[in-house]
Amino acid sequence: RQGISPELDERILVTKKTIGNTLLREGLKSCSTRKVPLIKKARVQARLKFANEHLNDSEKNWVKVLWSDETKIELFGINSTCHVWRRRNAAYDSKNTIPTIKHGGGNIMLWGTTAPHQRDDGRGH
Repeated sequence: RQGISPELDERILVTKKTIGNTLLREGLKSCSTRKVPLIKKARVQARLKFANEHLNDSEKNWVKVLWSDETKIELFGINSTCHVWRRRNAAYDSKNTIPTIKHGGGNIMLWGTTAPHQRDDGRGH
């Protein structure tokens, strides 16, 4: 308790609504957290080094690159957190719940590539 200002020691009651309004007035709002890839500091530094080394590469160099990407699609539901405003003892009302299946229902991974002079005939191969 040492170091707490004397004003805080007066035990003034403040409602959640007052705190919430103050945070909103200061530009803050309640949100779910963003998901970001877990990358070690060494990998971040290596990526930054690569980007800086190739910052001024010519277009002739970049046409040799095969670009790829992947994405995971959840087969049932979404892989995130949702928030609701609800009353006490209403946690299991249908409007306050999200249906789930055991083990998440599965997912599929999609992977694709593109190159600067690649032709696409629409057959998806």
